[in-house]
Parts: sequence; structure tokens; C-alpha cells
Amino acid sequence: MKTLIVGIGGVTNGGKTTLANSLQEQIPNSCIIAQDSYFKDDCDVPVDSSGFKQYDILDALHMQTMIRDVDLWQRDPESFLRQQGLKPQLIAPSIDKEVFVLIVEGFLIFNHRPLNELFDKKYFMEIPYDACKRRRSSRAYMPPDPPGYFSAYVWPMYLKNREEMESIESEFVFLDGLKTKEELLAAVYEDICQEIERLRENHPIRKVKC
Repeated sequence: MKTLIVGIGGVTNGGKTTLANSLQEQIPNSCIIAQDSYFKDDCDVPVDSSGFKQYDILDALHMQTMIRDVDLWQRDPESFLRQQGLKPQLIAPSIDKEVFVLIVEGFLIFNHRPLNELFDKKYFMEIPYDACKRRRSSRAYMPPDPPGYFSAYVWPMYLKNREEMESIESEFVFLDGLKTKEELLAAVYEDICQEIERLRENHPIRKVKC
């Protein structure tokens, strides 16, 4: 049995979840761990000097729990799939060559060093300010964004976190989140399938940039 861990990070409302879900539907023996599932209770999220809740920092998340879940998958991906209500499929000629894929998606997955070190493939979704603000305003958050939250907090924190991320890691495939979901899926799916075939043939994973 072989494993492949794929990271899909990027800006808020950039299309990470849509891409991750589409990949999971297409790739046999794959499942998703989403960083948004690990937010702390609202009362435990820090507040900055402007009174804004600091959701866009690692301290707002239960990262140790997330790492634990990734570790559980690494130890037994087949059992992890079943726990998620998914049925493992034998695609390769033998179980030794079967490849299980974990898709980890989230806005700060590459900023957490212990998690970042686990990824075999890294994709980063990016969209410009105006598109991001427009998408963000069309979604309902609980609790809702206070007035001025995007411009004064969300976007500056994205830029800060991105700068920090790029100081930690440079091996990313950057994706244009303004492309259609079909275009993005086609490009990433092909890239991942190539890595799966290399694993089955016992070749080391090759870092790809595009």
C-alpha cells in the first residue's frame, strides 16, 4: 500500500473546497481533511486591538487535532476511509501497489510547519482582491463578518500569511482561482494521476511547477 498527501491551500473563497471535493469524487481511495473543521469555539478565538476576531491565525484552530487525524490516516488509510463512510476500491493489480490519497484543504495548511512537511503535492489557489471581496460578501458566515472586516483584517492577514508561507516553502503549483472549476480540476487531476502512476511504478515523487 502506498500513500500520497495533497495540500490545497490559498486565499479565502478562492475555490479550495470546490476543487478538493471534485478531486475526491474523481480519485479512487481518496478522502478529505478540511481545516475549517478544526476552528476553536468562537469564545476561544483571540480578538485584536481593533475588536476583530482573529480567525485567520493558527491559534484560532485546533491544529494538534488536525495533525492527529492526518496521522490516523497515514497509519491505516483503508480504515480511515471506512470511518468516513467511503468504500476502498482495489484499482491496482495488488494491494502493495494500491495508492491511497489524502486531500488536505485549508487557508493556513502551509503555514503550519509540521503539517506542511507531510505534503507530497502542494497547490495554492489565488484570486485578486476585488474578486475575493465579491465572493466573500456573497457568503453567509456565522458569526457574520462585521463592517470593514474584509478590508481591514481578512485581506491584510492573507497577505501576511502568504508572505510567511513563502518564507517557509517554495515548492507550490499556483492556481488561478478565476479559471472555471472544470479547468482547475482537469489540470490538478492530471498532475495527481501522474504521481499516482509513479508511485505504483516505485518511482519517487517529482515536484511539478506550472
